[in-house]
Amino acid sequence: MAQTEKRGGLLRKSSASKKPLKEKVVLMYDEIFMTEDPSKCSPRFWEELFLMKVNLEYLEGKLESLDGEELMKIKDNINCLFQHCIQALGEEHPIRVVNALQTLCALIRGVHQKNKSTSGFDIINMLMGFDKAELCMKNLMESLDSLLCAEGSESLKSLCLKLLLCLVTVTDNISQNTILEYVMINSIFEAILQILSHPPSRREHGYDAVVLLALLVNYRKYESVNPYIVKLSIVDDEATLNGMGLVIAQALSEYNRQYKDKEEEHQSGFFSALTNMVGSMFIADAHEKISVQTNEAILLALYEAVHLNRNFITVLAQSHPEMGLVTTPVSPAPTTPATPLGTTPPSSDVISSVELPLDADVQTSNLLITFLKYSSIVMQDTKDEHRLHSGKLCLIILTCIAEDQYANAFLHDDNMNFRVNLHRMPMRHRKKAADKNLPCRPLVCAVLDLMVEFIVTHMMKEFPMDLYVRCIQVVHKLLCYQKKCRVRLHYTWRELWSALINLLKFLMSNETVLLAKHNIFTLALMIVNLFNMFITYGDTFLPTPSSYDELYYEIIRMHQSFDNLYSMVLRLSTNAGQWKEAASKVTHALVNIRAIINHFNPKIESYAAVNHISQLSEEQCEYSHQVCQCEVVSWLSEFLKI
Repeated sequence: MAQTEKRGGLLRKSSASKKPLKEKVVLMYDEIFMTEDPSKCSPRFWEELFLMKVNLEYLEGKLESLDGEELMKIKDNINCLFQHCIQALGEEHPIRVVNALQTLCALIRGVHQKNKSTSGFDIINMLMGFDKAELCMKNLMESLDSLLCAEGSESLKSLCLKLLLCLVTVTDNISQNTILEYVMINSIFEAILQILSHPPSRREHGYDAVVLLALLVNYRKYESVNPYIVKLSIVDDEATLNGMGLVIAQALSEYNRQYKDKEEEHQSGFFSALTNMVGSMFIADAHEKISVQTNEAILLALYEAVHLNRNFITVLAQSHPEMGLVTTPVSPAPTTPATPLGTTPPSSDVISSVELPLDADVQTSNLLITFLKYSSIVMQDTKDEHRLHSGKLCLIILTCIAEDQYANAFLHDDNMNFRVNLHRMPMRHRKKAADKNLPCRPLVCAVLDLMVEFIVTHMMKEFPMDLYVRCIQVVHKLLCYQKKCRVRLHYTWRELWSALINLLKFLMSNETVLLAKHNIFTLALMIVNLFNMFITYGDTFLPTPSSYDELYYEIIRMHQSFDNLYSMVLRLSTNAGQWKEAASKVTHALVNIRAIINHFNPKIESYAAVNHISQLSEEQCEYSHQVCQCEVVSWLSEFLKI
């Protein structure tokens, strides 16, 4: 009870004979919330206020308890408090500066919470007044910039970043936060870069700096010229870009570590023993329990860096022998307002660690590997809308990477081989792959593995059409690079072909349900076009001639699926319905595949009949293929006009 009263500003419980005793700072807050100027009776009021320890809870609670009319009555006092807070930031006494920063956080958050339904202009007027807003924000941003760039207290720098994060995140939609117009005019971009380029500052404040930059870049990015977008796009300082990459890698690595720890804990627990006894009928439920809060803020930062700055692409492939980005602060930071939603920094376990724990069989890692592992976890469960958006952002980032020429160069580099242990969704029909059996391969193989894994594991009623389209686009862009540069990648292409055919079968078997929500012909066309790329240009990027045999074997073995697809799209393209045009495109795209099936099937059936074989194996199909190889080559040359 006593603790509750202390939080409410009371130092002594009230009784019949004595009045409740309040903290002095609470009494001063009460004077501010009167209609009269508190400095009239006490000329040193503002000087004394910033020597008092801030009571954030009481100040915010007081603002929240007032209605609109009451708040307008004390507007002049709130404006005065805001202005004196800014003045206190220039003081040499650090206590005044700390208290001023915390008071500004409480004021900004309290006024916004009370005025959620009002316009941004009304909030600006309530905080500082229209006539003084430009000057106030100019002075505030200059003071924060000076504090961030100075070689002063790390606690003060931390508070400055917390204040800026508070300022940026007080509205649900950042583009509706009108006060950020002043942050655009009075840029702190250089101060953020200085933190990222300087190792000691980066260890202390790198996470907050990266998140802040990502948020500022997204302010009205499609509506007006955002100076932070322009400046980020032309950054070429290696130390700064590497610093940003290190911060992002550390945050993603921490998520991966937490997930792995929970997974191991879960597997060694009672539930694991139970499922071993009764089977894996509850395997989906077991997976749902393994959940770690995702980090969209740092994912957004990675997207903006990859999307806006081509120089950042080089950071993706740089090895990180030492990943300890955040160390224990020398001095504890003062109490600050709660961290904005979705910007949770790495835990204290990471803060105290000096080196990132890597897989036992992997000697080095890099940001791209860390991101691929993160994506393999996040993309497992897309039933939840929150994770669905995270998975979408991961695929958008991968699309940006797959579109970049330099990124493709190191993705396909045979001299850059890694063991990438992707997380795979538990499924009843397959066993978990042993980590130790993973081969060293170019990084593009891990990207393709991730795409195949997604294709195989998300054929469900709540079909994530948008994610599937983006997934197929990533594969298509990688194949385009391989075709263009004649890169013969040694990859198990059959897994991709099988996954694509199974996806087509799923689309056909759920035609009625899916067509009510999605245009499945767009996805079907993309899948058929991938097969057309392999058929027409496979000789430029498939590793061996036998790979062509495997491709033809898969097409002929699953010819019924392609026949069914053709029947479906032909039926819809001949009807004057909604999907006529979309289905017609798929019909035309199936020409190559149907020609192959119609050419080889009779020959294979003839071979089987002559040799009295009811069902041909893969080797027998290949042999029958070789028997008519000369005819096939001439036929392909004429038909495909290679």
